[in-house]
Amino acid sequence: MNQDPRDARVEELEAENRRLRRFLDEKGLTAEQRHQVRNTLAMLRAIIRRSAETSDSVETYAAHLDGRLDAVARVLNALMRSVPEGIGLHSLVADELLAHLAREGEQVSIEGPSLRLRPGAAEVFAMAIHELAVNAVEHGALTVPHGRIQVSWNVTAPTDQPGSRPQLTHVWTEHGLDALPPAPPHRGFGMEVLERSLRYELKAKTELAFEPSGLHCTISLPLPPQITLIEDDE
Repeated sequence: MNQDPRDARVEELEAENRRLRRFLDEKGLTAEQRHQVRNTLAMLRAIIRRSAETSDSVETYAAHLDGRLDAVARVLNALMRSVPEGIGLHSLVADELLAHLAREGEQVSIEGPSLRLRPGAAEVFAMAIHELAVNAVEHGALTVPHGRIQVSWNVTAPTDQPGSRPQLTHVWTEHGLDALPPAPPHRGFGMEVLERSLRYELKAKTELAFEPSGLHCTISLPLPPQITLIEDDE
């Protein structure tokens, strides 16, 4: 029996991951650096596996896997160039949409207070934005010339309850469609990122509304230590 090309590619990529882990272990990185690298490699492994499991063809698998790995590479490069506080949320969103040829000030508006995301939070948020952007390109607002995407977020003060933290609410709203299916045709990797990965990594709650004018996605979470509000950002 012939092996599915997706299985062969998964095995090849996982072998590369194992070699990279061994190489990094031999380089004497600090405990924090090893932790960050291992988290990134674990996320890549999950992307590789789940992309294969949720794709209905080799072509779809290859296209979606390439896009997801590119999204991870973009945020890692940005983190390496960023100030110690991490990458700005505005830049993260704008860069991911620009990769899909959606430019701020044209098809996209982005607004919110200055937030910096450190490794971990930056990576999972980048994946969420990537999946929203891909959905917009394939099924949503970016399928029509007059389609628009509005991205905004706000941070509210903690309540008087003990242990309460500031709350981040991030809203993605699409406009311009005449009709949208009531739900996606299947719950693939993108839905898993939005509904499960964000909850697991950041204790976030995601609400999706498939409205006639376009997708509306709200992500709410207690502000974790990996995300910092910058009062006087440049």
